[in-house]
Amino acid sequence: MVIERFVWFVLAGLVLAGRLPVSAHHSVLPFDGATPTAVTGTVTRALWRNPHTYIYMDVRGDQGVERWVIESEAVVVLERLGWTRDLISVGDTITMTGAQARDGRRLMRCAFVGLREGRRLPCFSNESIAGK
Repeated sequence: MVIERFVWFVLAGLVLAGRLPVSAHHSVLPFDGATPTAVTGTVTRALWRNPHTYIYMDVRGDQGVERWVIESEAVVVLERLGWTRDLISVGDTITMTGAQARDGRRLMRCAFVGLREGRRLPCFSNESIAGK
């Protein structure tokens, strides 16, 4: 009887635990933080959402226009660093510096954004991913 109650108690705990929200974070391992990359281009889209924000850019390269995706932190983190939703708009020319995907894709984990007027803002408080 005692063992039966214990088993039911454990099972009930597992069922309830499965209903709790889970917090997860994506790894930065797919990005080459040892070799910072900088690209300058035109913003084509900016997604302000959680858990990560994304900026899409067209960058002129040797082979023509390259489409880049820049991943950054959650909206609340960027706001604490001085970003606002209207800081970057479609059509703006900006420079993004960060860690490019190790597999060569045009995907970058943002470290800094350089704005047209010369202003530079961090994309997260720990700059270790792409150097200073």
